[in-house]
Amino acid sequence: MKLLWVVMLVAGTVFADDDDKRESVGTVVGIDLGTTYSCVGVFKNGRVEIIANDQGNRITPSYVAFTAEGERLIGDAAKNQLTSNPENTVFDAKRLIGRAWGDSSVQQDLKYFPFKVTEKKSKPHIQVDIGGGQMKTFAPEEISAMVLTKMKETAEAYLGKKVTHAVVTVPAYFNDAQRQATKDAGTIAGLNVMRIINEPTAAAIAY
Repeated sequence: MKLLWVVMLVAGTVFADDDDKRESVGTVVGIDLGTTYSCVGVFKNGRVEIIANDQGNRITPSYVAFTAEGERLIGDAAKNQLTSNPENTVFDAKRLIGRAWGDSSVQQDLKYFPFKVTEKKSKPHIQVDIGGGQMKTFAPEEISAMVLTKMKETAEAYLGKKVTHAVVTVPAYFNDAQRQATKDAGTIAGLNVMRIINEPTAAAIAY
């Protein structure tokens, strides 16, 4: 979560030189979209607040699940039923986002996922039963967007107002396609991703 200190410093200065723009942007949140866990923070009253989710936790599992009843679960609720519903509980979407189907790391990861990953337009897509035997295919960006939506809603509940802009961290090894896919996930979630920041860079500055 140290990363978010730097993310929020950047977020706080994005439009520091233009009051009109800053007003139209509103509060810019910082999101650490992690492979396993994600968290969100805001710069408030001169310090960074890492926001607790609806379970009271400051980190949220980057998990999305679909139940037999047609309910979509995100975060703690999704992870909690992993063992009982593994084929419809999606995690590690960050390992697939922006990658090609033929990528060796994708092919290696496929061996360990309990959910089904298929090829569509030369990219990995996730296929799950969204309830009642109805199969649906999602791009990794769409799954990540669901996690980002959870982070967005967590921030909105804390702030009491709508959030539309964010700064997001990604691993330094992410290539242009992966960074763009992460931005696309933000767009799907209703967020304008103003900056993409490398995690190691953020960590180095934090220390």
